[in-house]
Amino acid sequence: MQRIGGIGSHPSVARKPGQGAPPAKATEDFKDVLAGITRADGVKFSKHALERISARGMSLDHASMERLNNAVEMAGSKGANESLVLMDELALIVSVKNRTVITAMPSTETRGNVFTAIDSAIVA
Repeated sequence: MQRIGGIGSHPSVARKPGQGAPPAKATEDFKDVLAGITRADGVKFSKHALERISARGMSLDHASMERLNNAVEMAGSKGANESLVLMDELALIVSVKNRTVITAMPSTETRGNVFTAIDSAIVA
């Protein structure tokens, strides 16, 4: 599992011109949904997860966000810390205690992968 804050995110490590393209912008629909979540207990997205979602053209609508929030609530009630959440065409790794999506990928990319450092899996 890739963690946030890898090489290149430290302020002293600058990106050289022409070294990789910046990630594509998220769709307006996803931005609207994300901006519309104002509840203090709502799931947040790490910078890494947002970049992965944007780069792969994935999105979550309001109903999906509610299902994700419910899945994280359920995982928390069972004592989970780090969970794999499978919903629709997405696989999300979520820090339950921080209520933060750490990374995301389309479910089509899950075949052949081993998910480590999780203590639960939820099909939402």
